[in-house]
Amino acid sequence: MRDPTTAAAAAPTAPPTPVGVERVAAAWIRPGAVLTLVLGVAWLVAAWRAPIDSTQGIVQKILYVHPPLAFGAYLGFACTALFGAFYLGTRSVRWDRAARSAAEVGVLFCTLVIVTGPIWAKGTWGRWWTWDLRLTLTLLLWFVYLAYLLLRSFAEGSERAARFASVYGIAGLLIIPLNYFAIDLAGGRSMHPSNLERGSLGEGMGGPFLLGVLANLAAFLILLALRVDLERLREWREERALAARIAAEEPR
Repeated sequence: MRDPTTAAAAAPTAPPTPVGVERVAAAWIRPGAVLTLVLGVAWLVAAWRAPIDSTQGIVQKILYVHPPLAFGAYLGFACTALFGAFYLGTRSVRWDRAARSAAEVGVLFCTLVIVTGPIWAKGTWGRWWTWDLRLTLTLLLWFVYLAYLLLRSFAEGSERAARFASVYGIAGLLIIPLNYFAIDLAGGRSMHPSNLERGSLGEGMGGPFLLGVLANLAAFLILLALRVDLERLREWREERALAARIAAEEPR
């Protein structure tokens, strides 16, 4: 008679040591959290002390939130494509887990972009939403990567699904330059303000905006690191649970 705990004991009793991208993520968590906190506080103080726009009023201060969130969404989807490409080249499940994690964080940032955008639109255009080219492409970008996550949830553990998702994530990246240059593509017919250029911000606004970008990018990186580490631990727990289940089903 075989002890039912034998198979379970064959699985790692402690989480495996992170390697590769997961090692980088684990190492970043503590310093990244400190950096995010420091930048976040500096950003809030700078935004509070920034001058109020003479045309838009106080609602203009959402400038320090909305575009930086968009940069975080862009970075999330770019990492999804990059990690997916690494997975296709190496077939390492670590890159696949990192790609899925990046997509989740990217969707979070893109959701916040879609939420904060109408607040600014209502204060400046007098309406919550308009089918402006950039707004439409942002919504499309959100749907594309939401579909990516749905695909992954319906085909968990499938290598074929992982390959397809990697290709899908790379193809979806094409929407980002379309989104960024939507104002130019619209040929002056867009209600959305033009992309920021050197000197386009008023006096005292450049510093808070830069801090907003840095704080959001730091927040993105810490969330990505936490999500990658969580995926590693989840994989280990599933292996342990599977080993225990197999052991319990073996004849005694």
